[in-house]
Amino acid sequence: MKGIIKDKREPGVSYRTDLPVPEPGENDVLVKVKAAAICGSDRHNVDWDEYAANRFPVPMVFGHEFSGEVVKIGSGVKDLKVGDRIAGETHIPCNDCYMCASNGRHNCAKMKLIGLHIPGSFAEYISIPEDCAYKFDDSLSYEHAAMLEPMGVAVHALTVADVKDQDVVIYGAGPIGLMAVGAAKALGAKMVISVDRHEARLAVANTMGADAIVNGNECDPVEAVFKLTGGKGADIVIEYAGSLSAIYLGFDMLRKSGKLIAVGVPPEKVNFDWTRTIVQKETTVIGVFGRLMYETWEECDRILKTTDFSMEPVVGGIYPLEDFMVAYDAIKTGKPGKMILIP
Repeated sequence: MKGIIKDKREPGVSYRTDLPVPEPGENDVLVKVKAAAICGSDRHNVDWDEYAANRFPVPMVFGHEFSGEVVKIGSGVKDLKVGDRIAGETHIPCNDCYMCASNGRHNCAKMKLIGLHIPGSFAEYISIPEDCAYKFDDSLSYEHAAMLEPMGVAVHALTVADVKDQDVVIYGAGPIGLMAVGAAKALGAKMVISVDRHEARLAVANTMGADAIVNGNECDPVEAVFKLTGGKGADIVIEYAGSLSAIYLGFDMLRKSGKLIAVGVPPEKVNFDWTRTIVQKETTVIGVFGRLMYETWEECDRILKTTDFSMEPVVGGIYPLEDFMVAYDAIKTGKPGKMILIP
């Protein structure tokens, strides 16, 4: 089969046409990949930074946001059949630890990840555990279904925050932040404010239904948020950017007794005034990692079928698999939205 593989411990990737088709195990399904999306975390493997060098095995097909058709099943598979349309859940639970027994399979104590611990989705076929396959119907295209995994991150954070009737800042207008804008409106947020430093991304946030957009390059975003909220500050800030400045400013634009939901992964340790930021403001801080399996997926499905939410504005481009680096370069040069590959 053809695929994108990381085969050298250096920057770059290889496009191959001679990779073996994986064989599903007893509890696995073989999926013909119909669409695979590039995640921001994939840049570690492409650029081969310190993060990748310390944890990524070579050689390995990577990628973890995808959809496809089940073409073969293992003997122990119970709930899926050949022909089912599925989207992939990245987190592989052990189904044996305390977290798995407590509705926390997405944060399993022994968790493994698709595209890191097993070969990923930038290929024509992928073998995954049945646990990691979410079945969807014909109402959703394969291209949009490949975005369900990152949409789930956005929706999980919004549901944990309980955004209904609240003034909400969505900090970061990458693909997940953009979907969070639309989903926040669908979940009944009173005001949704999108904060970023890229005008093109903010334009998409506006299309997704943001009540206000704030460009941090053009104004003080903290002052802007306080003005937009009548001087009280945001009830909720959800930090999707993963930058230190976004984290610090996110805390500053919260009202007293507000909530900060931490989603983005910063490049280094966070260092801030704990007393002023957390204790004296009585700030609630909640970390979010992935999606509930499968309550969040079902909530995404409900939003897609019962509200005006659309993924289409978040699709940045669709490329053949062999043009992986063209799609990747589009991301690096600032093209907004999610880049999707078709094997």
